[in-house]
Amino acid sequence: MSRRLVVNLNGIAQLRENFGRLEPDPVAAATLVAVGGADGVSVQLRADRRHIQDRDARLLRQTVHTGFSLEIAPSAEMLKMALEIRPDAAVLVAERDGELATEGGLDLVTEVAAFGELVRALEEARIHSSACIAPDMAQVKAAHRIGLRAVRIFTGRYSEAAPEMAEERTRIGDAVRIARKLGLGVGISGGLHYRNVQDLLEFDGVDEVIVGHSIVSRALLIGMERAVSEMRALLG
Repeated sequence: MSRRLVVNLNGIAQLRENFGRLEPDPVAAATLVAVGGADGVSVQLRADRRHIQDRDARLLRQTVHTGFSLEIAPSAEMLKMALEIRPDAAVLVAERDGELATEGGLDLVTEVAAFGELVRALEEARIHSSACIAPDMAQVKAAHRIGLRAVRIFTGRYSEAAPEMAEERTRIGDAVRIARKLGLGVGISGGLHYRNVQDLLEFDGVDEVIVGHSIVSRALLIGMERAVSEMRALLG
């Protein structure tokens, strides 16, 4: 089974912003990602604009034709941006001050009504709705109640190679199974790299794999096209 490979380009923009320059440009990188065989591009538009800028998101919408996902916090400001930019998919993500990258999934259980309103607004605009959640049964069921079309199962804890890796892998597998049973699309995201991604592909039902830092890091050594192509080959 071949899974969709979506490449997250936050790292490209982070490198640019660290030096206050105009490059490297995530929009230019997206072209090479497509040539390398990726099925889509994903970026996170944060409230603090620490990496991806409004200009990036707008230009990516115009230039990415394989599939463009915009990751946003569940806020009125970000909903407005999503409705303006009109990505193919909007992915609701947890956003915390001071984090270097997304550190966990959203808690959908405690605010079902509020999230439901966001999802309805996205779906009315014909924007595919998804959310990044922990591999937790209650969160998956909440995603279904809210009306999301898909979930991204957060794999960050598994990727940290913590002592409880085996238990975390089991939780991921259970979350994938229940999500598919409920009719949700399933992606996996968070700390995935060339050495650990295949182990999670053993779970039936994973539609999409989102990889960012690992591909960007490898691209610095061998080029973006080849780095994407190697990951594409691992996914089948």
